[in-house]
Amino acid sequence: MSPADTILDKMKAHAEEIFFAGLAAVEPKAAVAACCHLEKGKLKVADRTFDPGAFDHISVIGAGKAAAPMAAAVETLMGDRLTGGLLSVKYGHTHLLQKTELGEGGHPIPDAGGLKNAQRILALAQSASKKDLVICLLSGGGSALLPLPAPGITLADKQAAMHELLACGATITEINTLRKHLSAIKGGLLARAVFPATLLCLVISDVVGDDLSTIASGPTVADPTTFADCLRIIDTYQLKNRLPASVIHHIQKGAAGLKTETPKPGDPVFEKVVTHICADNTAALAAAADKARRLGYQTLILSSKMEGKTRDVARMHGTMAKEILKTGNPVCPPACLLSGGETTVTIRGAGKGGRNQEFCLALTDDIAEHKHIVVLSGGTDGTDGPTDAAGAVVSNRTASRAAQAGLTPAHYLADNDSFTFFKKLNSLLITGPTNTNVMDLRVVLVSRPKTG
Repeated sequence: MSPADTILDKMKAHAEEIFFAGLAAVEPKAAVAACCHLEKGKLKVADRTFDPGAFDHISVIGAGKAAAPMAAAVETLMGDRLTGGLLSVKYGHTHLLQKTELGEGGHPIPDAGGLKNAQRILALAQSASKKDLVICLLSGGGSALLPLPAPGITLADKQAAMHELLACGATITEINTLRKHLSAIKGGLLARAVFPATLLCLVISDVVGDDLSTIASGPTVADPTTFADCLRIIDTYQLKNRLPASVIHHIQKGAAGLKTETPKPGDPVFEKVVTHICADNTAALAAAADKARRLGYQTLILSSKMEGKTRDVARMHGTMAKEILKTGNPVCPPACLLSGGETTVTIRGAGKGGRNQEFCLALTDDIAEHKHIVVLSGGTDGTDGPTDAAGAVVSNRTASRAAQAGLTPAHYLADNDSFTFFKKLNSLLITGPTNTNVMDLRVVLVSRPKTG
């Protein structure tokens, strides 16, 4: 093995260490335990206090990839005061629980399991009385895992709509705007069902800017979006002839004032709702940066709010890495650039992949001539798109190995087939289900070239 290969192997190992340090900082059970504690028998959540003895029943509901370990923390905290509850989680994203039932469902495309869970969760919410406390646990994936269609829309209609929305390049905020207006539980409707019970909502954020109305499509908070917004999104992405007729009809009737809007800010159903974000992408980036510094890298966090087309964002990261090599700006090597957020992929090919794998594939040729750059991009939930990979890792060695194997990066990029490309090169980032989700984490390492 050449000295260059040894350096790249070390950098790859460092990139993975940095990524996993970020993951550890947003482990859901620890995150909930850090923001909630008992003080003289009272439950303290940030600056709010709840007296468990003042409630007839305390139950847990919720949905998302991180909901099960979040519930484990609540069970430890509340002990015998907890009556029970039900969560909807992605297949395999489970945790050993004593009092809270887990129902599994499909993600990102909802399925019958998620529908059954959502129906039962809504019934539990509606059964809560004025003297009850309902603790709702929400995290990324909650939208797909609470698929309760509005009257007149079937699960098959929602599945078809989600296929089109995920493929067209719409942002998660735009997708969730549609989801809220096709649902009987999202967009504040779960809070309406719980009222007049007290509702404590604990959240792990998977959206840019931690917008509570977007996380899991905001089932417990006021919805600022409207049916008219949905029509604009449909027009923007030319979806009118691609979405099911029942979906278009429902949205059009809503925009015409013939359907009840989602509850808006100021609605009385939110008077007894308390919401707290326990973990987010910023926390993951801070922990990753701390690890990178301890490994000896000059470290810069670019943003926790990266959005835009995946390939454009990838080129920007590549450009910055090459600038560091050439001029030492904005940080001198050995350097680590970190970013978070969630980019979008417009699917035009028939391949398989996700935004993190596509990010790395878009950089493969871009950094092919640069021996001192390693890039890792991974989804913190452990699943990138419809694959079992969290993402991928690339360096200049990736392009040379691809050429030796007869693989052309541009061909696989055109077909949106990043998963197949990296699988053939054994360059996928495989973590398995992480049971958390705070969007994506990207690590760009640049080593110092030897001189003389």
